[in-house]
Amino acid sequence: MHARAAAVTATAILGTAALLWPGSAARAGESAAPTVVAHRGASAYAPENTLPAVDKAAELGFTWVENDVQRTRDGRLVVIHDDTLARTTNVEDVFPGRAPWKVKDFTAAEIARLDAGGWYSPAYRGTRVPTLEQYMHRVERNHEKLLLEVKNPELYPGIEQQILKLLGNESWLDRQHRGRLIVQSFSADSVRTVHDLEPAVVTGFLGKPPVSELHEYARFTDLINPSYGSLSAGYVSSVHSFTGPHTKRLGVFAWTVNDAAAARKVRGYGVDGIISNKPDVVRAALRAH
Repeated sequence: MHARAAAVTATAILGTAALLWPGSAARAGESAAPTVVAHRGASAYAPENTLPAVDKAAELGFTWVENDVQRTRDGRLVVIHDDTLARTTNVEDVFPGRAPWKVKDFTAAEIARLDAGGWYSPAYRGTRVPTLEQYMHRVERNHEKLLLEVKNPELYPGIEQQILKLLGNESWLDRQHRGRLIVQSFSADSVRTVHDLEPAVVTGFLGKPPVSELHEYARFTDLINPSYGSLSAGYVSSVHSFTGPHTKRLGVFAWTVNDAAAARKVRGYGVDGIISNKPDVVRAALRAH
């Protein structure tokens, strides 16, 4: 009975820590390895933002995957990076007269007809653009965690509310799931909207705000996530000096790191997370460091 009580207490403590950004609870000694996130799934090894990329990340042993969410003409949420379908599907062949093939100009049923894997490799021909609901089910099945990017929110008014409603319907806003979800965007207004609508959700801003403005960002975001080439140890230290909306210091996730040298460099800066198309390469570099 005493052992079980202790376990329950420990679980409660870990549950509280899990509401914060990954790795925050383990950084008392500053030696914890950064969290490694599979960018658009394991996108160096499977077509980006597809279910096979999610599965590949799980196969490689990665818990965190990142994706991009946009909206179709008929209001469905789909997982795709570009605001056009041209680069990662065969839309030009299927709908040749509908340039520039914007996601927002196609229905979900039309997008479901497209091949989102053949451009990457014949082995993935027939792969589809997943809806966010389909994507969440696969992440859930694989026991993974999600860094969700609200992509191009200026094109899709109200998309933050819609994403949060879907996440709520899938129980991803419940307390037991909070440590498995971060919502980020390049739009500060979008991140602020997510925080205002669901204050418990961990959020990230994609970019590098001036140090003089970090106190404003700390009101609504838990993470500052710049491109790795723009980072310095001094900037990471400055971010860490601020406390975010969940009364924990602001964290830094660097993107997109795909080689060992860059991984070791940003770890030396003290980043809390590394986002990578080749998460296995980053993991190996961090272990060897």
